[in-house]
Amino acid sequence: MSRIEEALEKAAKLRVDVVPIPAPSQKPKVHIPPSVITERINVTSQLLVTVNNPHTQAAEEYSKLKTVIVRLTQKGTFLNMLMVTSAVGGEGKSLTSLNLALSLAQEFDHTVLLVDADIRKPSIHSYLGIENSVGLTDCLLDGADFKKALIRTGIGKLSFLPAGRSVTNPAEVFTSQRMKTFFLEIKNRYHDRYIIIDTPPVLPFAETRSLSAIVDGIVLVAKEGVVTLHNIEETLECIKGPPMLGIVYNEAATEFQPDRYNYCREDNA
Repeated sequence: MSRIEEALEKAAKLRVDVVPIPAPSQKPKVHIPPSVITERINVTSQLLVTVNNPHTQAAEEYSKLKTVIVRLTQKGTFLNMLMVTSAVGGEGKSLTSLNLALSLAQEFDHTVLLVDADIRKPSIHSYLGIENSVGLTDCLLDGADFKKALIRTGIGKLSFLPAGRSVTNPAEVFTSQRMKTFFLEIKNRYHDRYIIIDTPPVLPFAETRSLSAIVDGIVLVAKEGVVTLHNIEETLECIKGPPMLGIVYNEAATEFQPDRYNYCREDNA
């Protein structure tokens, strides 16, 4: 049995959806924007396939992921606050967060707030080609105006809150009551829109586990050749509580061809 088939079998036992994403081919280019964005961000990174390459196989897989997320979050009470994370670093969780947010926001029915809460290693701003300006940490520690910190991208109905200034104590900031209160406030304030939070990986850092206690659902990104099944099992143990909406199997090997794509569905789906 191949490694991929083992992962799919494991996911089936966990009763979650697995969406395979092909490997990207280019690295993002960073562009310095004006201090105030008043029109649509000019996104040039080819890694943002849901905007720049919407007819590719990778974009189609993100579209399928979006469909799964919408179905699972709108069964009854709207589950609007979602966390995207990974077991370890370098698995593509930030890129998955952004492509998912863009895919949702470009639909007529969905308004999306994307938050870069990976304050240890923020990267979403670089994919969008903008500066990591006033953001989450500034709101938490300096009392910056949340609404003024929001960047309206002009791409569908997507707003973005950058990570903000770097801090020397990210673990203390992330696990603070102030952080939890902040996210609960925006959850209630924007109860009618998706709030997608990109967090640090689970196993190296303890702080993501505290946030998992207040979100409505989790999307776990697992990269082929980087994470092990043991890593995934350990991660799932660490973030028990909110529904595990699915596992994105990122950069699937070439043997994982379109006609072999497998999706592990819930029994009642």
